[in-house]
Amino acid sequence: MHPDRPDGRVLYPQARLQQLGCKAVTGKAAKLLCSAGAVLALTSAAQADPTFPARYEVRGVAATDALNIRATPSARAEIIGEIEPFAIHIEVLDLSPDRKWGKIGVPEGNGWVSMAYLAPTPPEDPFTVPRPLSCLGTEPFWSVSLYPRGAEYNSPDTGAVPMAVTHEAVADHGYLVQLEEGPSLNRTLIITREACSDGMSDRAYGFATRMFTEAPDGNSALHGCCTLDHR
Repeated sequence: MHPDRPDGRVLYPQARLQQLGCKAVTGKAAKLLCSAGAVLALTSAAQADPTFPARYEVRGVAATDALNIRATPSARAEIIGEIEPFAIHIEVLDLSPDRKWGKIGVPEGNGWVSMAYLAPTPPEDPFTVPRPLSCLGTEPFWSVSLYPRGAEYNSPDTGAVPMAVTHEAVADHGYLVQLEEGPSLNRTLIITREACSDGMSDRAYGFATRMFTEAPDGNSALHGCCTLDHR
């Protein structure tokens, strides 16, 4: 039995349970006894945990300073980059075990920033796909970017091409986006919340996508990764 799981399943540490006025009763039928207030506190804590990836913004960093990006979740780790003091649209992929550090993307991999200086972005409309959102693939190179007032497809062959969003839908673990690029070219993206790699760098992403293109010169299906990060 795990020492922090009095009933073999509860994920709350003993110190936190005691603080809330709970106690474990072990035996053939292990139980966790808590006051009504403690149950509410435990429930609220679970509900308050964000679903990652999630978008954050910098708070509490002086205008003349910057938020350091470190190689590992430690204040002693190597600094591999920095974020401007008023930056927004920072995608946090996950938290360190002690929840003090957030994993973010950098051009060729990932880094860690102190969560003490990040605040969640105000909630967006739960029935629309979050924006800005970018999806990209490497075989061949392509990208689709969704903005508050439009969308754009980009590739070495076409350059930047504006598109119109004709339909979008939201599910618990992903999004559907249908786009129109002229009267006879349509693109459909199915975006799912899962680990993804672009196949060329060591960077980990938190969304994967499949893009189906209907075009007069032939249809195609491509895969890629997506990010909420737009620093």
